[in-house]
Parts: sequence; C-alpha cells; structure tokens
Amino acid sequence: MNLNDIPRSSGTTFEQRRIALKKLAYEKKSTLLPGAANALAARIMEDIGFEALYLTGAGFTNTQLGQPDLGLVTATEIIDAATRIGDVSNLPLIVDMDTGFGNALNAYNTVRKLERAGAAGIQIEDQVFPKKCGHFSGKAVIPIDEMLGKLRACLDARRDENTLIIARTDARAVDGFEAALERAHRMAEEGVDMLFVEAPESIDEIRTISELETPQLINFVFGGRTPIMSAEDLKTYGFSFLLYANVALQASIKAMQDVLTSLYETGSLDQVEDRLATFSERQRVVGKPEIDEIAKRYEGS
Repeated sequence: MNLNDIPRSSGTTFEQRRIALKKLAYEKKSTLLPGAANALAARIMEDIGFEALYLTGAGFTNTQLGQPDLGLVTATEIIDAATRIGDVSNLPLIVDMDTGFGNALNAYNTVRKLERAGAAGIQIEDQVFPKKCGHFSGKAVIPIDEMLGKLRACLDARRDENTLIIARTDARAVDGFEAALERAHRMAEEGVDMLFVEAPESIDEIRTISELETPQLINFVFGGRTPIMSAEDLKTYGFSFLLYANVALQASIKAMQDVLTSLYETGSLDQVEDRLATFSERQRVVGKPEIDEIAKRYEGS
C-alpha cells in the first residue's frame, strides 16, 4: 500500500501506518526519512512524496523553544507534537523520544502515550539525562544493563506489535566504535525492531554497522560527524532508513536569513519575490481547499 495515494481528507488509520513502516523497515531499501519539526514540515514532506516521517527532538527544540538540543523538551511536548503531525499527515511517523524522559517506568509510560498519539515507530537512546545532540561533544551513556531494562519496558508497553521500537546508542563518541557495536548487539538481543548507531565517523564504520542483522537506521547531519553518502552509494548497504533529521530545518534557517536580510537592507521584497511561496500555494500546502470542502458538507441549505 502506498499511503501517498490516499487523499489526506480520507485519512489512514494508525494500524495502516504501522504496517507500512514495518514493511519499509524489513525491505531494507534505504528509504529516505526526512525530519519534521512540526506539522507544516510534515505536510510539505508528504506533498513531495516521502514515504515516512521522523519527528526530530533536536528540530522540535530548535524551532519551538529556540534552544539547542540539550534535553530541554518534555514528554508532553513531544506527545503533543506527534498528535499534531498525525492529524495532518497520512504517513507513518517515527518519534524521537530521547532517553525516554526518565527511567524505565517513564519510558514505559511515554511509549504508551506516543502509541495512542499515533506513532508508528518510537526511538529511545542510551544517553545520560539530560541528553545532548548526537553530534555534540561531552556526551555520556548510561550502563548497558540500565538501557536494556528501558528497552524491555518499551517493548512491553506497546499494544500494537507493529509499532517499531528503535534502539539508539551514542557510545561511539563516548567509548569508541567497538563499544558502540557491542551495545548494538546487546540491544538486538533484547528483541528491538531496529538499531540506530549514532554518529559513525568513517565510511568503514558505516559499512560495518550495515552488516548487523537487525534493520538499521543511519542519521546524516549536514556539518556533523558522519560522512554524508548518497542513497545511490548506500544502495548495497542494506539500511532500512537514511535519516536526514534536520535538513529541512537547516534549509529553513538559511532561507529565512537570506529573505529577511534582504527585506531589512532594502525595505522591499523586490529582490526575493522568487524565493517566496505565493499566497495561494501557502493555502494549498496547509490544506485549505480540503477544509473548505469539508465545511461545505455542513452548510445550511
């Protein structure tokens, strides 16, 4: 089933989205996975034709709080964001829930709420709380046994077996690549659906990660620690998803800086009109035509 073929106004069920995401995960065809920091970004990504979305904790923190990714977001804020995205998009959504917002019991509770909000996949990492962006220095990871307990809690908490539990390790930057691989193996043994070894630092490391049997997600950050490879280059590696968690955010920052600088310096839009969405395009992107059609159903005769 191609969820892009279903009109937004018709909608897809959470079950359909989870089945679609699980299928993509096990096909291992290097599906491009863009990061959506908000519902508007999710609409644009679905409009373009992407098959799945990722609610980025870093992007949410940057856009909604205007703060760096340093563990400042709450579980309630991420759950609300997932709900808003799910309301306007038919696509399966993977949600970044950072460290689970506490201990194993907190992780259990957060998974329950995210699943009810419509998450098709839920990612949890092994950093010490409060966490940091995976490409920052100065990270620390919790003991592996504590992390395995959190993963068991996540697996037990889900009510739909098609909800993917994704285990991320940040140990590469803390204890080295071999330690990160060992953690990934231990996480896989707990029965998680997907692994995410954050911030490998060479193509050889990327290749080694791809050889793990459990489905894999790899994150490419423009300006980050991991060498960026194209989907074509990675075709034979067997990753499930190629995550570009914040490329839309970085593009938005640059576009706003350029357009607003021109407006500030010239006092007009003359030099940047071609950089702006038209008024009608803006309304189309946010679904006004569909909302108008719904409203007509309930107008008095």
